[in-house]
Amino acid sequence: MMDVDTPPPTLVRAATARLPSRYGDFSVVAFERPETGEEFGVVVRGNLEGAEAVPVRLHSECFTGDVMGSLKCDCRDQLEAALAFIGRADKGAVVYLPQEGRGIGLANKIRAYALQDQGMDTVEANLALGFPDDLRRYDVAAEILRQLGARSVVLLTNNPSKVAGVVRAGLPVVGQIPLRATPNVHNRTYLDTKRAKSGHLL
Repeated sequence: MMDVDTPPPTLVRAATARLPSRYGDFSVVAFERPETGEEFGVVVRGNLEGAEAVPVRLHSECFTGDVMGSLKCDCRDQLEAALAFIGRADKGAVVYLPQEGRGIGLANKIRAYALQDQGMDTVEANLALGFPDDLRRYDVAAEILRQLGARSVVLLTNNPSKVAGVVRAGLPVVGQIPLRATPNVHNRTYLDTKRAKSGHLL
């Protein structure tokens, strides 16, 4: 794996189309990495060319939460809050990153879920599987936003490590807006762990 300070690979803007949604009118943009065939998606509101302090959500995919409505995390809550926020703004973007399970992949994420069912928290489960707490990277996201013309961003996130990762990738972060979901009986320990062990603003 490349060091976090290594310049990101070149991405190609593959296609752009209108995307009317329940959160507002967006454009949807697909990017490709030609040498690997990887694809990345972003929804954009307004014109980001030369824009400063663009509100941005960098959202790592969550099959269980985003798609299936799991109550064990707050991923879908944060995604919907970010889309609603940006849908009311003049400009902004949500970059959807293929980094399931904080970068460990879907199968390992479900293995971690099974360990959590046995009493581990999310950090302990990842460590027990041989992974660090968080393997995600944000260099691709920074490259996408630069290609869209953003000069600096305000991140919609609770995660200070995400802010640091974007800055390391060379894109200025000039603000941070937390996205706080209402806890439920299934995710309260998960949220407490993010706050206590990962420094999330919860």
